[in-house]
Amino acid sequence: MAPLAPLQTQGRPDATRAARLSVAPMMDWTDRHCRYFHRLISKQALLYTEMVTAPALVRGGAVHLLEFSEPEHPVAVQLGGSDPAELAEAASLCAQRGYDEINLNVGCPSDRVQSGFFGAVLMERPALVAECVAAMIKAQPVEVTVKCRIGVDDQSPEVILPDFLSRIRDAGVARVTIHARKAWLQGLSPKENRDVPPLDYDIVHAMKAAFPDMHISLNGGLATLEEGLPHLGTLDGLMYGRAAYHQPWDILSDADEKVFDAPPQTNTRADVVQQMLPYIDDHVARGGKLGQVTRHMLGLFAGQPGARSWRRTLSDNAHRAGAGSALVLEALDAVQTAQEPD
Repeated sequence: MAPLAPLQTQGRPDATRAARLSVAPMMDWTDRHCRYFHRLISKQALLYTEMVTAPALVRGGAVHLLEFSEPEHPVAVQLGGSDPAELAEAASLCAQRGYDEINLNVGCPSDRVQSGFFGAVLMERPALVAECVAAMIKAQPVEVTVKCRIGVDDQSPEVILPDFLSRIRDAGVARVTIHARKAWLQGLSPKENRDVPPLDYDIVHAMKAAFPDMHISLNGGLATLEEGLPHLGTLDGLMYGRAAYHQPWDILSDADEKVFDAPPQTNTRADVVQQMLPYIDDHVARGGKLGQVTRHMLGLFAGQPGARSWRRTLSDNAHRAGAGSALVLEALDAVQTAQEPD
C-alpha cells in the first residue's frame, strides 16, 4: 500500500489523510443523521454532506443546510455551482462553519443539476472549473477539492481527463476523486449513470501515474472493502457510495484497521445501536421524527440473522406518533433473538 500520512492530533482534522477512505456525497442520504451514525462505525473515514448548491446558500440564504455536529469530523461539504464569485462566497460560508474540506461537484449527471449548469456538464468546460476552484481557494483557508467523472458523452477520457486535471492542479487543487465512469448527459437517468456506463479503473490509475503530485481517489462500483484495498497500492484513496450506505458495517467497521492502520473496531453492531440512542432521544425531544434518523440505520445488520426483522420493525413503525428509542430497542431485541443459538 502507499504510505499513510501521520495522524494529525491537534487543530483541524487532516481531511487528506481521512480521504484514504471516504463515504461519497449522496443526495437524500448523507445528511447529518447519516454521518453521525457512520462516525460511530469508523472514527477515521472522511464523511461528505449531500451536495449543497451555491445559489441556495448565497441567494437563498439557506445556511441551515450547512449544520453539522462536532462528532462528525473529519467532515467535508460538497458544493454545486458554476459561478466563480458565487462559489467563492459559498465556500467562505462553509469555512466559517468549520468544515474540513470543500468539494466542488463536477460529476452529478441529473437533469436538475445540468439545468443549473453544474455537475458533470462542467467536464466540458475545464477552464471554467479552474476559474471556479481558484476563486474558492482564494476566498477562504480550507482545502478545495474536486469530484469528477472520467468524461461525458462522446468525450475521450484519455484526451480530456489529463487536460482537466492539469487545469485544476494549476488552479491550486491538489486532491481529486474520480468516478471511473463517463456520464451520459442525454439518454440515461441519474440511476442508470451509476451503473450503465462501463467502469474504467485503468484510466484512474493512469492519471495517478501522470499526476503523481496529486492525491487521487477512486470512486465507482466498489462493493466491498476487500475489493478496494488493492487499489491503494497505487492510488491515494477510495470513495464508497451505495455500498457504504446499504451495508455500512461491512465497509466501515474494518476500515480503521485495514485502511488507516488504527486499532481494530471494538464495537459491535449492537453497541452502535446503543450509542445512537442518546442522539435519537435528543432529536425526538427537539421535535424531530424517529424515521429521519433510523432510515439511515436499516442496513446495519445486512446479511445477518434478524436483519429483516430489524428493517421491518423500524420501517413499519418509525413514522408513528411517539416513536422513539424504545422502538429501536424493540428492533434490536428482535435481531438478538434471531441470533440466539437454538
